[in-house]
Amino acid sequence: MARYNVTANCISPFAWTRMIGTIPTQTEAQKSRVEKIKKMSPAHIAPLAAFLCSDDARDVTGQVFGVRGKEIMLFGHHRPVMRIHHAEGWTLERLADIFPGTLHQHLVPLETSGQYFNYDPLA
Repeated sequence: MARYNVTANCISPFAWTRMIGTIPTQTEAQKSRVEKIKKMSPAHIAPLAAFLCSDDARDVTGQVFGVRGKEIMLFGHHRPVMRIHHAEGWTLERLADIFPGTLHQHLVPLETSGQYFNYDPLA
Protein backbone atom coordinates (compact mmCIF):
# COMPACT_ATOMS: atom_id res chain seq x y z
CA MET A 1 0.00 0.00 0.00
CA ALA A 2 3.06 2.28 0.04
CA ARG A 3 2.26 3.48 -3.47
CA TYR A 4 -0.96 4.93 -2.02
CA ASN A 5 0.91 6.53 0.91
CA VAL A 6 -0.64 4.10 3.40
CA THR A 7 1.42 3.28 6.48
CA ALA A 8 0.86 0.37 8.85
CA ASN A 9 2.50 0.17 12.26
CA CYS A 10 1.79 -1.64 15.51
CA ILE A 11 1.70 -0.31 19.05
CA SER A 12 2.24 -2.88 21.77
CA PRO A 13 0.85 -1.14 24.85
CA PHE A 14 1.70 -1.65 28.48
CA ALA A 15 -1.25 -0.07 30.27
CA TRP A 16 -3.91 -0.74 32.88
CA THR A 17 -7.12 -2.04 31.32
CA ARG A 18 -10.05 -4.18 32.42
CA MET A 19 -8.38 -7.19 30.79
CA ILE A 20 -5.16 -6.62 32.73
CA GLY A 21 -7.37 -6.34 35.82
CA THR A 22 -7.83 -10.11 35.64
CA ILE A 23 -4.17 -10.78 36.52
CA PRO A 24 -4.09 -12.95 39.66
CA THR A 25 -2.89 -11.12 42.77
CA GLN A 26 -2.49 -13.85 45.33
CA THR A 27 1.07 -13.09 46.45
CA GLU A 28 2.62 -9.84 47.63
CA ALA A 29 4.90 -9.83 44.55
CA GLN A 30 1.88 -10.14 42.24
CA LYS A 31 0.04 -7.39 44.10
CA SER A 32 3.08 -5.11 43.86
CA ARG A 33 3.42 -5.77 40.12
CA VAL A 34 -0.25 -4.96 39.48
CA GLU A 35 0.04 -1.72 41.46
CA LYS A 36 2.90 -0.67 39.17
CA ILE A 37 0.86 -1.55 36.08
CA LYS A 38 -2.03 0.57 37.36
CA LYS A 39 0.21 3.64 37.00
CA MET A 40 0.49 3.05 33.24
CA SER A 41 -2.45 4.76 31.61
CA PRO A 42 -3.75 4.47 28.06
CA ALA A 43 -3.11 8.23 28.00
CA HIS A 44 0.59 7.41 27.69
CA ILE A 45 -0.13 5.62 24.40
CA ALA A 46 -2.22 8.35 22.73
CA PRO A 47 0.66 10.68 21.76
CA LEU A 48 2.45 7.93 19.82
CA ALA A 49 -0.79 6.86 18.12
CA ALA A 50 -1.49 10.46 17.10
CA PHE A 51 2.08 10.96 15.90
CA LEU A 52 1.94 7.84 13.72
CA CYS A 53 -1.23 9.23 12.10
CA SER A 54 0.41 12.59 11.39
CA ASP A 55 2.29 13.82 8.33
CA ASP A 56 5.43 13.90 10.47
CA ALA A 57 5.39 10.07 10.43
CA ARG A 58 4.52 9.65 6.75
CA ASP A 59 7.67 7.59 6.17
CA VAL A 60 7.27 5.40 9.27
CA THR A 61 5.74 2.06 8.33
CA GLY A 62 6.07 -1.62 9.17
CA GLN A 63 7.30 -0.92 12.69
CA VAL A 64 6.38 -2.28 16.11
CA PHE A 65 6.48 0.19 18.98
CA GLY A 66 6.02 -0.42 22.68
CA VAL A 67 4.75 2.16 25.14
CA ARG A 68 5.40 1.54 28.83
CA GLY A 69 4.49 4.60 30.84
CA LYS A 70 6.77 7.41 29.69
CA GLU A 71 8.97 5.08 27.64
CA ILE A 72 8.59 4.41 23.93
CA MET A 73 10.42 1.40 22.52
CA LEU A 74 11.09 0.27 18.97
CA PHE A 75 11.00 -3.52 18.74
CA GLY A 76 13.26 -5.49 16.43
CA HIS A 77 11.90 -7.34 13.45
CA HIS A 78 11.83 -11.09 13.30
CA ARG A 79 13.98 -12.51 10.57
CA PRO A 80 14.57 -16.14 9.70
CA VAL A 81 17.20 -17.67 11.98
CA MET A 82 16.88 -21.29 10.90
CA ARG A 83 15.23 -23.14 8.05
CA ILE A 84 14.50 -26.75 7.24
CA HIS A 85 13.29 -28.35 4.05
CA HIS A 86 12.26 -31.78 2.87
CA ALA A 87 12.31 -32.84 -0.77
CA GLU A 88 8.94 -34.56 -0.42
CA GLY A 89 7.27 -31.80 1.60
CA TRP A 90 6.11 -31.90 5.17
CA THR A 91 3.78 -34.21 7.02
CA LEU A 92 2.86 -34.14 10.68
CA GLU A 93 5.04 -37.17 11.28
CA ARG A 94 8.08 -35.69 9.52
CA LEU A 95 7.74 -32.45 11.47
CA ALA A 96 7.38 -34.31 14.76
CA ASP A 97 10.56 -36.22 13.93
CA ILE A 98 12.69 -33.30 12.69
CA PHE A 99 11.44 -30.35 14.77
CA PRO A 100 13.09 -31.24 18.13
CA GLY A 101 16.62 -31.38 16.68
CA THR A 102 16.30 -28.37 14.38
CA LEU A 103 13.81 -25.52 14.79
CA HIS A 104 13.06 -26.24 18.44
CA GLN A 105 16.62 -25.32 19.42
CA HIS A 106 16.07 -21.81 18.01
CA LEU A 107 12.74 -20.95 19.64
CA VAL A 108 12.65 -17.64 21.49
CA PRO A 109 11.82 -18.03 25.18
CA LEU A 110 8.66 -16.21 26.22
CA GLU A 111 9.05 -13.79 29.07
CA THR A 112 6.51 -11.65 30.84
CA SER A 113 7.14 -7.93 30.99
CA GLY A 114 7.86 -8.37 34.70
CA GLN A 115 10.68 -10.79 33.88
CA TYR A 116 12.11 -8.65 31.09
CA PHE A 117 12.04 -5.19 32.67
CA ASN A 118 14.13 -5.07 35.83
CA TYR A 119 13.01 -1.53 36.71
CA ASP A 120 9.72 0.15 37.54
CA PRO A 121 7.75 1.80 34.73
CA LEU A 122 8.44 5.48 34.22
CA ALA A 123 4.85 6.48 34.91
